[in-house]
Amino acid sequence: MDTYLNARRIDRDSYLPYYIQLKEILCTAIDQHHWEPGDRIPGEPELCDMFGVSRTVVRQALNEMEHEGYITREKGKGTFVAQLKIRESLMQKLTGFYQDMIDRGFTPRTRVLKQRIVKASAKVADHLEIAEGEPVIEIRRLRSVDEDVPLLLVTSYLPANLCPLLAQADLENQSLYTVLESHCGIFIMRGRRFIEAVAARPDEAELLQVEPGSPLVMIDSISYDDNNTPLEYYRALHRGDRSRFEIELLRLPERDFKNEVPTSTSLPHANSLTNDKS
Repeated sequence: MDTYLNARRIDRDSYLPYYIQLKEILCTAIDQHHWEPGDRIPGEPELCDMFGVSRTVVRQALNEMEHEGYITREKGKGTFVAQLKIRESLMQKLTGFYQDMIDRGFTPRTRVLKQRIVKASAKVADHLEIAEGEPVIEIRRLRSVDEDVPLLLVTSYLPANLCPLLAQADLENQSLYTVLESHCGIFIMRGRRFIEAVAARPDEAELLQVEPGSPLVMIDSISYDDNNTPLEYYRALHRGDRSRFEIELLRLPERDFKNEVPTSTSLPHANSLTNDKS
């Protein structure tokens, strides 16, 4: 670890403030596993000496890292790398949890709680655009990464006739999407996700190893094929203390934003609003 830090320097000629540069160096050390969760990082005096910056710079960098969930501080003990938070991208390539974690260098673990054929409820039928009561495959899984602490609880529903072998497929050692693609020739091409903050119910809290009422992030998702046919509806409950979501926003280049700029900043007269009968 000392070798990694000693090779990094604050660029005195950069337009970036020193605290941002220091924060990026330390966050990269965590992201690249030079430090692991629970490791103690150098104290403020050590970081000041190491990088030739003031305590104000170090404190500002550490404050931002704490706010973003990279570190925790314990009075009288020091500063430590926070427990793993899984960062999920809500825009990028559409992959399942299993493959996404492998791509990030983690070892995903799955415990299948339910894998059975049931009748579609009104809500599930609506999302999958099928008739209420039609058979669907219900799959409930508890997901974790590199350790035994669960991170999310996800329940998926797919039309039973979509891929019949799903009811017996090994979903603890391979991803759902792999089974669909490799064994059934079915490819999910796009998805819609809805995000909501919820409180853990007692049964959910027990599975996720949190207190009832603890904050969870709920994601409802509907996945489609290239014909816009719904293939999967799932609800995922993420532990709020172990998850972080990344949203990438894109500006569409084909839009003519110049034509959308108002030619005048003046507001309509109050009378013009009240007298408008159209």
